[in-house]
Amino acid sequence: MLKKELLLQNPLRFMERENQDILPEGGLGAVLARAGVGKTAILVQLALNTLLKGKNVLHISLNDPVKKVGLWYKEVFRHLTKPYDARETNQLWESILPHRFIMTFRVEGFTSSKLEERLTDLEEQNIFSPQMIFIDGFQIDHTARTSLSDLKDLAKKYSLYVWLTIKTHRHEKSDPNGMPAPLLDVVDLFDLVIQLQPEGKEIHVKTLKGTGADSDQPALFLDPATMLLKKAAT
Repeated sequence: MLKKELLLQNPLRFMERENQDILPEGGLGAVLARAGVGKTAILVQLALNTLLKGKNVLHISLNDPVKKVGLWYKEVFRHLTKPYDARETNQLWESILPHRFIMTFRVEGFTSSKLEERLTDLEEQNIFSPQMIFIDGFQIDHTARTSLSDLKDLAKKYSLYVWLTIKTHRHEKSDPNGMPAPLLDVVDLFDLVIQLQPEGKEIHVKTLKGTGADSDQPALFLDPATMLLKKAAT
């Protein structure tokens, strides 16, 4: 079965816990990287991995319109399924689409309370009920701690798993473990923090906090050509 094969071949499985989730229930995960390095690409792969497990995904973009986000999914899915039969991949694509809902917010207008209002509207009308939320373009500023605390409370209240992408900058200093300085005041709120680090022609996926940070899991990186996650050659 194609779905099972894609899950087994996905390098993300090396980061999963015993219950086959990367994050704990009610947990927050972050993907850090400089602009253009691959934050959205890895977020979409995390989302597709969730969709292939039959779970509902809410993708929130704070920068891009719905159409552009949809194109990201199509492109990543196309690369993932390129070696397989076109008819079977098309059927799989159509089967996972009902489990995905794309929502947009203005960056300055995004709050957990507004998100909860929208979630309530969707659920009360039996339109959509997410199990995992992906927020692309979260900003770290003076209000970040309050925003993240509220988001974590929301995740726990609804038993959600929440991933965010956060843009970092080349000039920012880091602590001895590689954690960028702006994250130090809020890192305790995250269960898992992943950093995309360009080194030469490769983009390394480094776990700064959480499962895998101090383990012997295989090294992962993003393929610059396809932006797909790959396990480092042994």
